Amino acid sequence: MRLTPRDTRFFDLLTTAAGNLVTGAGLLTELISVPMAEREKVAQLMHDTEHLGDDATQEIMLQLNTSFITPFDRQDIQLLASRIDDVLDDMDEAADLAVLYRIEQFPPGVEALVELLGRAATLTAEAMPGMRKVTELSAFWEEINAIEDQADGVYRRLLAHLFNTDGADPLTVMKTKEVIDRLESAADAFEHVADVVQTIAVKES
Repeated sequence: MRLTPRDTRFFDLLTTAAGNLVTGAGLLTELISVPMAEREKVAQLMHDTEHLGDDATQEIMLQLNTSFITPFDRQDIQLLASRIDDVLDDMDEAADLAVLYRIEQFPPGVEALVELLGRAATLTAEAMPGMRKVTELSAFWEEINAIEDQADGVYRRLLAHLFNTDGADPLTVMKTKEVIDRLESAADAFEHVADVVQTIAVKES
């Protein structure tokens, strides 16, 4: 039983950090739908969002260093903030590579993968205010795990399409695969966020 009050600012900070994931997922949706000439503008917005994510993470770390009482174990809060930041880093890298590699056309199925990232982002953003009752968030990590499983299946089909397309330029295949790899890594990173939430819940139960 806790006999001392706990600082609740961390819930608001984590909610802000997770909100950036929703913005990032929306920008990915835009990135894959606009002509190549317009992607640089979208990628810059993604860079800006990634910087906001860094700011949110730094603010959480600052609060950890200045707060005497925290709602959960300090290392768990630090890890959760870092895992959220990892997702945004993967999104940003995917957008950056799509521009740098001048990907003219994404293979069929990329939309499905990005849609799954959007669902995961929304679930994560909705879950963070619920960290006040973290033991009641089992539906969150279960849904994120299910989304990650779906993303793995989409990813495998994307690779099959890339590698089985007759006459495909090998360099184009390699460049496109790197972008898809980053999107799949973002899906994995969402699962890592959910894993930390589940770990905190186990400790609090």
